[in-house]
Amino acid sequence: ELPGFYYDSEKNRYFRLLPGHNNYNPLTKESIQHKAMERERLRLLEEEEKQKKKTTRAGLNSSVLLQKRQLGLLSSTTYSRLVHELKVNCMRRRKIEIHSPNPLVAGTNNFKIIVADAACERIFTVNDVEYGECKYGIINLSGLGKETPTVKMYDNLYFTNRKVLQVSLFSLTHFIKLCLMGIAETPGCASLLPESLFSSTNPGDRLGMLCRFTISTGWSCAWCLNPQVDTCFSTGLTRRVLVTNVVTGHQQTFGSNSDVLAQQFATQTPMLYNGCRSGEIFSIDVRQRSRKGQSWKATRLFHDSAVTSVRLLEAEHYLMAADMAGKIKLWDLRTTKCVKQYKGHHNEYALLPLHVNEEEGLLAAVGQDCYTRIWSLQDAHLLRTIPSPHPSSKDAIPSVVFSSRLGGSRGVPGLLMAVKQDLYHFSYN
Repeated sequence: ELPGFYYDSEKNRYFRLLPGHNNYNPLTKESIQHKAMERERLRLLEEEEKQKKKTTRAGLNSSVLLQKRQLGLLSSTTYSRLVHELKVNCMRRRKIEIHSPNPLVAGTNNFKIIVADAACERIFTVNDVEYGECKYGIINLSGLGKETPTVKMYDNLYFTNRKVLQVSLFSLTHFIKLCLMGIAETPGCASLLPESLFSSTNPGDRLGMLCRFTISTGWSCAWCLNPQVDTCFSTGLTRRVLVTNVVTGHQQTFGSNSDVLAQQFATQTPMLYNGCRSGEIFSIDVRQRSRKGQSWKATRLFHDSAVTSVRLLEAEHYLMAADMAGKIKLWDLRTTKCVKQYKGHHNEYALLPLHVNEEEGLLAAVGQDCYTRIWSLQDAHLLRTIPSPHPSSKDAIPSVVFSSRLGGSRGVPGLLMAVKQDLYHFSYN
């Protein structure tokens, strides 16, 4: 690199790079890099349209897998994992038509966050609207299996002018599902919303907001599914963790030396895992009372950059964590050592989630460069890199959901991707 110049690889020479040198099209290193990234994105999209995408593992095809399975060379678990791996490389993009009871609503606002419920029958959405506000909705996925995929979207009555950073879905009974908002404003707020707010039935029968209270700047939230404390949820705030019992209203505060950007509860034990801006990951036993100092911290792990997402694996012996240096690490909680790294993720400053699908043996994450990457959980092999259908920008980072049963137990497998105002389904062939 030469100061004040940039190198054009096509013309094989340097050109001057001066501020204001061209008032109509000022050249900067950022604009040049963006154009190069856009050319690469369009090239990858063209390859996908031509079905040139092949599996990244040599010799991996359905006939060989089936033959090995019949000969007893592959266990059922390994066979299932490799089949999913093969199918992921064959996924093709289809745009989904969004229907709504209110025809003025569907497809008019940008998707910001989509999160699936536990059964993957519906997804909860956060959409940007005018004047910096956000609105919430629920999309029913039952129409995904049709030849022309369609979904139904229901909006609620509540808008917020605060920035929604994280949503946690959970269930208190068999008929009510709730969501919790983590909001980054001062003052912020945490809200519990009943599913009935998004129902298509008579609006007069809908319940109001179940719970709402003011907090300091909020960064993350999580609901506890452990039977011992299944009425509690946590909110990650600036330099502290707030655990609230939704039935009694009792709150506990645990101080931290850094902002808590990511949280997840364990299900087998009443432990809460927290990822901090400082790069520290620590756990809390939520049955204990609040204490001063750091003596209540149990497991402690450390990244070199701010932790943006933490995900416990099913057996809860391993924890997956991503940071703002683009590193994704798998930690063994028994030895507190990193056992795997998943390379290729891109992040510099955004709060980007991880999507772990153990049943399929896959890990998915969207990078700040707007590429969706899928790895094998088993050996950290990068299986596929999916370009965004829209030009990459800060306000067009896709939000994704992956499942082998989108739409319920008899649903269709694949990846849902929300970008701008559009919803796409990458379906298994």
